[in-house]
Amino acid sequence: MVELRKRREAPSDAPQPPQKKASSSANAKAKSGLSKAATPSNNGGETAKKPAVGDTIDLEGFGGEVESQNGEKTNLKELVDGSKSGVVLFTYPKASTPGCTTQACLFRDEFDPLTATGYSIYGLSSDSAKSNTTFKTKQKLQYTLLCDPRATLIGAIGMSKSPKGIVRGVFVVSKAGKIEAVEPGGPAATVEVVRKLVTISGVPSSESIGIEAEQASKDESDNAKTKTASKGDTDGVRADFAAEVAEKLDGGEDV
Repeated sequence: MVELRKRREAPSDAPQPPQKKASSSANAKAKSGLSKAATPSNNGGETAKKPAVGDTIDLEGFGGEVESQNGEKTNLKELVDGSKSGVVLFTYPKASTPGCTTQACLFRDEFDPLTATGYSIYGLSSDSAKSNTTFKTKQKLQYTLLCDPRATLIGAIGMSKSPKGIVRGVFVVSKAGKIEAVEPGGPAATVEVVRKLVTISGVPSSESIGIEAEQASKDESDNAKTKTASKGDTDGVRADFAAEVAEKLDGGEDV
């Protein structure tokens, strides 16, 4: 009779087969998904497209909250609601640096003609309230400087750099939320963008006003010279006539 032997059970601590590593492409997709989910939008939802001229934006919640150099909290909607025609935001990388000082002073010097159609002008940077207060006071700026340390509004208007930083530029939005300008550029170029918008509305810039004043002064000077010359000619005729009369009287002629 054959005796059947039981098979020995495999030990419970036998090593498990190694698991397959996820492919690099799968990892990349997972990371991509996480980064997209973590990227904020203009209104706190999914990533929004970069704003463009002609677009109409929802001002409610757009760009989040910022504060003035005095520490007063505000947002783009409040700024637009408080304006007559819309808002001009010019962005600058760092207060009190040469390029930013030039830009801020150009907006200061052009303030009256640039606001003639009802635009409200604001400077926008990620500087602290203290830095912007010093900047405003030193340069005698008559407009408010906005502090956006998290760059939420700066990013919403398309003026943020990756991974960090600010693009110098200008953003103009109407009372109805229509984007009238969004353009990066140097100090003078950002002012020129707004100047063109104002000129299109029929309001001359300070530069053209200066040219007109100079021309008016020249015309006035020319008129004065003409009057002087005419007066000289008249005086000459009178003198000749008087001499002729005197000569006739001396000769015994009737005048």
